[in-house]
Amino acid sequence: MWIDLQDRDPAASFPLEWLQRIEGAPCPTGFERFWRDRFRRASGVDPRPVLLPSRVIRDSHEVFDVRYQSTEGMVISGWFVRPKDRPIRRGLVVGHGYGGRDAPDFRLMKDDTAVLFPCCRGLGRSRNPDIPDDPQDHVIQGIENIDSYVIGGCVDDLWCGVSALEQLCPGVAGRVGYLGISFGGGVGALAIPWDRRIVRAHLNVPTFGHVGLRMECPTYGSSRSLQICYQQYPETRDVLEFFDASVAAGFIAVPMHLAVALSDPFVAPPGQFSIFNSIRSDKRLYLLATGHQPSVEADAEDTRLLVDLKNFFSAL
Repeated sequence: MWIDLQDRDPAASFPLEWLQRIEGAPCPTGFERFWRDRFRRASGVDPRPVLLPSRVIRDSHEVFDVRYQSTEGMVISGWFVRPKDRPIRRGLVVGHGYGGRDAPDFRLMKDDTAVLFPCCRGLGRSRNPDIPDDPQDHVIQGIENIDSYVIGGCVDDLWCGVSALEQLCPGVAGRVGYLGISFGGGVGALAIPWDRRIVRAHLNVPTFGHVGLRMECPTYGSSRSLQICYQQYPETRDVLEFFDASVAAGFIAVPMHLAVALSDPFVAPPGQFSIFNSIRSDKRLYLLATGHQPSVEADAEDTRLLVDLKNFFSAL
C-alpha cells in the first residue's frame, strides 16, 4: 500500500494496516553512547528538592509546589502529591504536553502512590528568560548541535525528576513509573531506555518519532516549526536524528503502554506508530481514533484508557 504523505490533509486518518508496518528510523552512529553519557551526567546531579505550600487542595492527598535542580543550573518547578496518612509504595513522574501544565492531574492518583508533576525547562512553571515558551520556538531552541538542543535538557529534567522523587520518597526506589503525553511522550521515549529506575511507562500520542516521516507529513504546531527550520537549514537533520524517539524506543527494555492515534493534525500518526513498532519489550497498544483534536469518541476513549492505565500501573 502506497500513501502520498505530502498531499494529505493533516487531520486525515491513516490505514491501521499501513501504520503497523512502519519501522523506526535508522540509528545514527554514536546514538547509544551519547544518551548513556548524558544520563550519567544528569543522574550525578543532586536535585535538592524543596517543597512549598500549594494553593491546590485535595482532601485525600497532600499537594505541594516543588522545585528541584537539573543540569546546566536549571531550576525545575512543578507539583508533588502524596497520600495523607498512608504508606507510599510506588512513585510516578508525569510529563506534560507542549502547552505545559497548570495543575496536577488527579485521575490516576492512588492511595499508595506519590506523584511528581514537573514542568520541563522553558515551559509552564519552569519558564526561563533564555528559553522561549512558545512551542514553535521552543522546539528549535539550540538546534545547532546535539549538546545545546533544548530537548536534551528536557530529558535531563525528567531524569533529575526521578532523582528528586526518590529523595522525597526513598521507599519508591525500584517502583517508579512514567507517564507522558505528546511532548511528554516523546521526551519520555528518549529518557526511559537509559534510566533503569523507570520500570514501567505509558506514552500517549508521543512526538519526536522518525525524523524522516516527521519532515514529510503535513502537520501543524511545533512539528511544522521543525519542518520550516529543516527546509531552511537541512543540516539540522544531523541533530534531529539523535533526538528520534523511534530510535530510542528500540533500546527500551521495560513494559510499555502506548496510546496512538489513527488521525492527528499535530503529531502525525506515522511518527507515533514508528515509536510503538520499534519497542521490543513487552508492550500494549491502545488505539485512539484521533489525537490532539476533539471527537465523538474522545470521552469514551479517555474513560477506557484510564481503566487500562490503572490496571497497567497496578503491577508497579
